Amino acid sequence: MYSKKVLDHFRKPHNFGKMKNPDGVGKAGNVVCGDVMQLYIKVGEKNNKEIISDVKFETFGCVAAIATSSMITDLSKGKTLPEALEIRKDNVVKSLGTLPPVKIHCSVLAADALAEAIYDYLKKNNKEIPLELKKRHKRIKKEKEIIEEKYKGW
Repeated sequence: MYSKKVLDHFRKPHNFGKMKNPDGVGKAGNVVCGDVMQLYIKVGEKNNKEIISDVKFETFGCVAAIATSSMITDLSKGKTLPEALEIRKDNVVKSLGTLPPVKIHCSVLAADALAEAIYDYLKKNNKEIPLELKKRHKRIKKEKEIIEEKYKGW
């Protein structure tokens, strides 16, 4: 059963759509469940710190995938890059009220898409990538390779 907040984000997703000229793009997906997320960020400056000034998403997936994508945009907009990197699946689930246990992986995908967008921005701009983000990117890439290899030919 989905919470009212999950259904609200599904029916009227926040920050939905493609962004023109994003500063960073993060992609996350799982071919097993079929969810695919693409998250776009614009980076601006506030108080001499880089912040996510705008964020949008495109998601092909279930109710939970769309709701978690919408929620991660709300949670990250206006945050500094280090603050945004602290947003995890638990923050997404708690902000939505709850998710069925079988749908928790959608919150992981949303958090991973955000991390990948920040990674993309930092890499493209030759900025220092924090060690924790390098590790996270490596994990996301490895999981994608494992799933793609396992389901190759489907």
